[in-house]
Amino acid sequence: MVAIAFDNSYARLPERFFARLDPTPVKAPVLVKLNGALAAELGLDPDWLGSPEGVAMLAGNAIPGGAFPIATAYAGHQFGGFSPQLGDGRAILLGEVLGLDGRRFDIQLKGSGPTPFSRNGDGRAALGPVLREYIVSEAMAALGVRTTRALAAVTTGQPVRRETALPGAVLTRVASSHIRIGTFQYFAARGDAEGLRALADHVIARHYPAAAQASSPYLGLLDAVIGAQANLVAHWMTLGFIHGVMNTDNVSIAGETIDYGPCAFMDSYDPATVFSSIDERGRYAYGNQPPITLWNLTRLAEAMLPLLDENQDVAVSLAQEALGRFSGHFQPVLLDRFRRKLGMATAGEDDAALVRDLLEAMQRGQADFTLTFRRLADDAALVQGGTCRELFQEPEAFDVWEARWRQRLRGEEASGAERRDAMRRVNPLFIPRNHRVETALEAAVERGDFGPFETLLAVLAKPFDDQPGHQDHAAPPQQHERVLATFCGT
Repeated sequence: MVAIAFDNSYARLPERFFARLDPTPVKAPVLVKLNGALAAELGLDPDWLGSPEGVAMLAGNAIPGGAFPIATAYAGHQFGGFSPQLGDGRAILLGEVLGLDGRRFDIQLKGSGPTPFSRNGDGRAALGPVLREYIVSEAMAALGVRTTRALAAVTTGQPVRRETALPGAVLTRVASSHIRIGTFQYFAARGDAEGLRALADHVIARHYPAAAQASSPYLGLLDAVIGAQANLVAHWMTLGFIHGVMNTDNVSIAGETIDYGPCAFMDSYDPATVFSSIDERGRYAYGNQPPITLWNLTRLAEAMLPLLDENQDVAVSLAQEALGRFSGHFQPVLLDRFRRKLGMATAGEDDAALVRDLLEAMQRGQADFTLTFRRLADDAALVQGGTCRELFQEPEAFDVWEARWRQRLRGEEASGAERRDAMRRVNPLFIPRNHRVETALEAAVERGDFGPFETLLAVLAKPFDDQPGHQDHAAPPQQHERVLATFCGT
């Protein structure tokens, strides 16, 4: 077997951080998709990964030399309720590799069989959710969002039983790490100060080495995670993305998007938009993502209190000050990204109101989120008029806003063509439209036809390009095509 140079730093932590076990072999693995470009970035041989030996590894049927398979332990708040033990119930971390750029990455098999954390589950994954995570995570990467990545998808030749029998699959996921807010909560809930300190030291060394130089390294770590999450969610928001299940066990300490379950991108703009079938009260609606991010970070700060200061009152005060800085991270990033989407390279005092009023006009006019900004990019090269207005059912509010926008742009130095090109670089034409994703999944799961999946992946790999011949993938759904609910698939 070709050796992969694993370097398993997490497995060198105390044994109570994980359970040591191998994946459960599957009956007849078949490679569905290999991300050759990502493999090359990781210094892995795509040809070997696509060979029978490589596919055996990707399915969990063979353990490469140097790997140390583990299921990691963590806790978490799920829809506000705390579970002191969750953990990798259907995933095995094979180990870590160093990419060509020197960065460390986890290689994890998702859907690889039961673990001590499975809580009576089968530890398996169905093909549909595996392909959904592959599509959306790779689309997010192409959009420039920090995210876990998909290295491969393999069918198992075995059905999994959910409401019906479904084809099984394994996703090979790549992440900067799989450490979550819930990992800190796991040790805090047990009063394990030694474990909490070891975890924090590991995270600082792996993700935030600058924190080690701070006068209070653990406070520096908390500040760094707050900033990373603020940047990440602000980026989501300007793309119309809805995570769907922002539980604390689904929040990566590394500041990457993780655990794509009932995630979705909005079509017409509405801050109350919810797609997740299990989010009955809209806890994780589009517009709730900033306060929920702060809520989750507050749970992290609570878990880290023993590290911040021996005096409880001092520790609480330090945590509150750090959390109070969240808005100062989030709001400027959000506004700056929206400025760039609107073609403004400089800051103006009324820019926040201009963004807010556009979003309100979009909501009243039921305008498509993605296409509104894309058409504004094209309209920016015109002295007046354009096609954006056509997206609004009530265009009068847009007309009033557009006049203000054009007046604001007169204060910018760029030419119309330069502004259009800059806006097109940050306003995608193609996103993983829910109805397109569902069509691709249905074809693959119901008919074994992976053509729509391959086409969708190819289109989403170049989200900012026009791509003649694929304009249908940019169109919002017709009324009969609308997808109103998405599912975890667990």
